[in-house]
Amino acid sequence: MPKIKIDGVEIDVDNGTTLLQACEQAGAEVPRFCYHDRLSIAGNCRMCLVEVKGGPPKPQASCALSVNDLRPGPNGEPPEVFTASPMVKKAREGVMEFLLINHPLDCPICDQGGECDLQDQAMAYGISKNRFHENKRAVEDKNLGPLVKTEMTRCIQCTRCVRFTTEVAGIHQMGATGRGEDMEITTYLNQAISSELQGNIIDLCPVGALTSKPYEFKARPWELRKTETIDVMDAVGSNIRVDVRGREVLRILPRTHEDVNEEWISDKTRFVWDGLRTQRLDQPYVRELGKLRPATWAEAIDRAAQKVKAAGGGKTGILLGDLVSAEEAFALKELAMALGVKNIDCRQDGTPLGELGGRAGYIFNSTIAGIDEADSILLVGTNPRQEAPVLNARIKKRVSRGGCKVTLIGERADLTYDYHYAGAGPESLAALVDEAADVTAKRPMIIVGQGALSREDGAQVLALAAKLASKQGVVRGDWNGFNILHTAAGRVGAIDVCALPGEGGLSTQKMIAAAGRGELAVMILAGADEIDMDALGADTFVIYIGTHGDAGAHRADVILPGAAYTEKSGTYVNTEGRPQLAIRAAFPPGDAREDWAILRQLAEKLGVTPTWNNLDELRAAMYKVAPHLAALDQIAKADADQLSELGQLEGRVARAGFAAVFADFYLTNPIARASRTMGECSALKSGRVLEAAE
Repeated sequence: MPKIKIDGVEIDVDNGTTLLQACEQAGAEVPRFCYHDRLSIAGNCRMCLVEVKGGPPKPQASCALSVNDLRPGPNGEPPEVFTASPMVKKAREGVMEFLLINHPLDCPICDQGGECDLQDQAMAYGISKNRFHENKRAVEDKNLGPLVKTEMTRCIQCTRCVRFTTEVAGIHQMGATGRGEDMEITTYLNQAISSELQGNIIDLCPVGALTSKPYEFKARPWELRKTETIDVMDAVGSNIRVDVRGREVLRILPRTHEDVNEEWISDKTRFVWDGLRTQRLDQPYVRELGKLRPATWAEAIDRAAQKVKAAGGGKTGILLGDLVSAEEAFALKELAMALGVKNIDCRQDGTPLGELGGRAGYIFNSTIAGIDEADSILLVGTNPRQEAPVLNARIKKRVSRGGCKVTLIGERADLTYDYHYAGAGPESLAALVDEAADVTAKRPMIIVGQGALSREDGAQVLALAAKLASKQGVVRGDWNGFNILHTAAGRVGAIDVCALPGEGGLSTQKMIAAAGRGELAVMILAGADEIDMDALGADTFVIYIGTHGDAGAHRADVILPGAAYTEKSGTYVNTEGRPQLAIRAAFPPGDAREDWAILRQLAEKLGVTPTWNNLDELRAAMYKVAPHLAALDQIAKADADQLSELGQLEGRVARAGFAAVFADFYLTNPIARASRTMGECSALKSGRVLEAAE
């Protein structure tokens, strides 16, 4: 472990540590523009210059120099580095002066104002004048699509955006053209960026060259109220910050969580915020003479309770949507048990998860961070680039390091990394079970997606995957590589609180079929919009608890407006079984209420007295049923021995290949479908033209 002295402070550092990292460990601040911890080293901004004692008589770029490259003193003294010497100060002032030669005076109108690295470092390390009086150069702006706005005259060619899109997002569409003063950052062939992670280059850009197009000229950072919460656009559970002005969400940014999303978020997570205020349900509705009309809360609750009482527990069904929190799922399960309703299900897509195999049978057992240790990954019926872009970036990072083979069974897709294609459906999976065991992989991993499970033979496919896991030694010692990749943020938490059919109860598809035959008189849809509403039958009374005027609201006979994920406090359990707490950032619009409050009022009208009266009491009751949910941000290790139950299931599998679980990445839930920005992204990808833009 090398020793190094930085500004007189001697420290021990690991081999391969850069001087910039060593300076940070010693508490010395080193400015930088091009350097980023998660990207390769470019060394082209020269802002991180330091002085090395005994080195050449010029400052050194600390980001590109390793501590192992430094020579000790004549008597074996540790090498010495200075970060605030007169040489360093003069060098940094010169670099900043050059950077500002062509940078426009756009600060008053720049969306990066107040959050700009160039502003901050010009104040700290620059000089108060500029000796260059030539005309500034101008660069044509590039059209990168509907998400990223460009002002390329501001660009300082740090190449962070180029390195991110290539190394993390896995696309090869951005680069530099020209040389010297004519150098420009652009996309090849002037095409829009096609990555689901492209919004992250907005955060990476140290100046105002790349900013958010939907957020353009909306607000200044000091006007916004910032709330740290959790994303629900997929099941990864990305940590986010929601910025609100008044009652309106104006921006969503990532927070760093090394074990979940590192510091990246998907474009759907980042830009879906405009869907939070459009097509919202802000007051109760009841259907009369075939039309919905506004109603009071008392009237809507009375109508719903009257129908449920008349139907009884045997003719009532409850379906939970993808975005419900664990508290709402627990409250609905408790209500169902009190009413004698056995027909309750949280699996809109009809998967068999939660029935066998214990908790290990429905979570991502190796954890998301465990991908970094895998040396063999089998993807079964999943396209992680569409279903979990941040998780897919983690797989790409592992593949880029080498020593990890990826195999895909399912639809062919561009996953941004190389993989071996082993077939399209269950027959290919069965063939792998019959092959000889691969003993070379020490950390093998199987990732089963919803595309393999949301079929009539989903249980048999899951059994095949469990058999393969057993044969290939996927579960061994302290390693459990049997993983389920969920797409619904609320699914794992709902299964944890047992929001599943009771003994003799109907699952999702059976409930829909029963309603179509007139055997279910009432259906309660808690944000369930992804089912075939026409199949419910005209005589089925539908009670919809949700946020948007989507499919469920159009079919509903009573609408009880709820709160979106940014408007309530709730526990969401991600695909790896990690409970995280979402915090309310704004208030629901109009007369809409938080879902737990709606269920509390409905229970009273039904003559049921819950054991809780507020959200804290509801959580306390939930923790008694699922104690592991109280350990926020901690993963309760599942019992891998229970996975043997899955492999014992027998049955025939269909020959059809695994189908994609999403028809359109940008339009997967009611909030996304209400978003104008997501609509533009969808139209661009499919080649359509939005009506308002024609």
